[in-house]
Amino acid sequence: MSFVAWMAALRRCIFSCAVVVLGTVAAGESARAEDPIKLAVFPFELEDFSAAGGVVSTEGRDAKYLAEATEEGKRRLAESGRYTIVETTNAQDEAVRTHTLHSCNGCVGPIIKKLGADQAVIGTVTRIGRTEYTLLVQVFDGTSGEPAARYFTGLRLGADYSWPRAVRWLMKHRMLAKNGG
Repeated sequence: MSFVAWMAALRRCIFSCAVVVLGTVAAGESARAEDPIKLAVFPFELEDFSAAGGVVSTEGRDAKYLAEATEEGKRRLAESGRYTIVETTNAQDEAVRTHTLHSCNGCVGPIIKKLGADQAVIGTVTRIGRTEYTLLVQVFDGTSGEPAARYFTGLRLGADYSWPRAVRWLMKHRMLAKNGG
């Protein structure tokens, strides 16, 4: 075998080995990237700063639309394939029971750990007026308990029945966008 033929064979062998190694690494990376994140999605909460606000009812229309917004978020997140939704109904911490996770100053981390989740989502609808709302969805890290991401949208000339629609928009265009989140 000539030196040129030997070098060509060596190059083909090295190239083949590199393809196999890179393919194995890529498969491993792909498998790790596809492992869904265990995500606790807590019931969305309401802050009411409207003129008639102050007392947030856990019954009636507010509760209905908050529940619909929460379910819309859970559904979208689960359908994305990025997340496995962790049940939060067993969480009996004060901030969970009183729907004040959005302002509990550091209580989220221990709750996430108790639930066995990697991350948690807390959604907060803020009522500014009867037709003006904002929606903030925060993702908290299960290790540090700190916010890892925040997604925000405003609803002008909206109504409480539009809260699930705002969640749908925020998930599609921000949290689950291909280049985001």
